[in-house]
Amino acid sequence: MHELNPLFCMPDMIQVGDRVEILAPTYVAGKIGVVCGRELLTTDELSDRWLIQVDVEQMIVSLYTSEFRVIKR
Repeated sequence: MHELNPLFCMPDMIQVGDRVEILAPTYVAGKIGVVCGRELLTTDELSDRWLIQVDVEQMIVSLYTSEFRVIKR
C-alpha cells in the first residue's frame, strides 16, 4: 500500500512540471510522469483530474490526485 500523499487533498499545490509517481491505474502504476496541467472540460471548466505525461511512454493519462503522488518539484 502506498503512503498517503498530503497533496491528495490540496490540488492547488500541484504545479505544472512536478514529477510524480503514478499509483493507479494498474497499466501505468509505478511509472514516473510529469504534470502537464488540469484537464479542461468542454464547458471550459477545470475538472478534478490532472493530465500526466508518462515518462518512456508516448502517453498522457488523466488522473485524480489520489492516483499519483508528487516526488519532485
